[in-house]
Order: sequence, then structure tokens, then C-alpha cells
Amino acid sequence: MLVQQLQALQQFHVHQKITMMVNRYEVFADDGHGEPGQLVAFVEQKRMAFREHVTLYTDQSKQAVLGTFKARKVIDLASAYDVTDAEGRSLGYFGKKFGKSLLRSTWQLDQPGAEPVDISERSMAMALFRRAWDFLPWVGDLPFPWMYHFDFVRGAETVAVFEKKTRFRDHYRLRIDDPALDRRLLLAQAIALDALQSR
Repeated sequence: MLVQQLQALQQFHVHQKITMMVNRYEVFADDGHGEPGQLVAFVEQKRMAFREHVTLYTDQSKQAVLGTFKARKVIDLASAYDVTDAEGRSLGYFGKKFGKSLLRSTWQLDQPGAEPVDISERSMAMALFRRAWDFLPWVGDLPFPWMYHFDFVRGAETVAVFEKKTRFRDHYRLRIDDPALDRRLLLAQAIALDALQSR
């Protein structure tokens, strides 16, 4: 799919599949009926990398690059991640706000020429319960079974949302309401919201 065609899309579906060595993500355009349609991005994130460098490909053949994101520092909980296109040109960057994330996961997304976008978990109560879940005996190692959602807000306006669709599988829906936001940048951030959430 051409970048211009990708930019015209408003809704995507992000599916994660855990394998032995990598976390695999498939991103689909919405089919117009609320279900996954055409594959638009494919990602394989290596586990236990000392410095995250994740490539978004256009499909499973991994012949064409859609974009990449890379951590600026090695093992830094508050590191920023630079996002670039297939030619290495900057699309923007995002980073986790470590202090605010102690209670509710919070990120900031920056696209050149636009005001920053704040990204945070919608529900403080759910965010706190998710954290408590990790410390409960016998269940801390099990996947957290409840939904959690992220709102992308610029000023007082919600410009995008990232919502978990299923209780146990990591299937998400990304809706982008601002036509000027670069879809490649938003897809990179969406992958990070799952892949880097525990970092």
C-alpha cells in the first residue's frame, strides 16, 4: 500500500502473536465493517534487546520497509524513540513519561510542525488494578485479562484512540481522527504501547 493510501485510512487493527524468540505484530486496515482487512504492516520485535530497534515492514516478506523506531539510549525507562521512514527521514518521536507512568502509563508523541500529543491510559482505576495484578500470588505471571485503552489528546481534543478489543488475546483497534497525523508514526506508537509497555 502506498503511503498516500495509508494516510487516507482512519482505522487499523493491531494483532500480536507471541513466539519463542520474537513478538510478532500484524497491522490491518479496517475492512469498513469493523473487522481486519488488508495487511498494511508487519513487525517482529526481538525480545531482551538492550537497545530497541524495531522495523515496520509492509508485509511478511519483509522486503519493503514502512518505517522504524529506535531508542536513543540503552536500557533507559524514560528513553525517547526516534521514528523514521524507509529512507531514514524523521517522522517524529515518542517517549514514556516515567514519573506519570508510575500510576498510569503516559507517553508523549511529537510530530514535526504539530503540537505534542499526550497519550495516557483512559482509566486510572484500571491502571492501578493492572499494577496490583502483577503482585497478586499465583496470578502475577498470567496475562492481565481486562481491557485497557489509551487516549491520544492534544490540548482538550482527542485525536486518536487505541483500544484493546479482546480480553485475553492482544488484539487492538487504533482509530485516528486527525487527518494530519502521520499514520506511520501512529502505527509505530501503537506497536510500542504493547511491545514496550512493561519497559
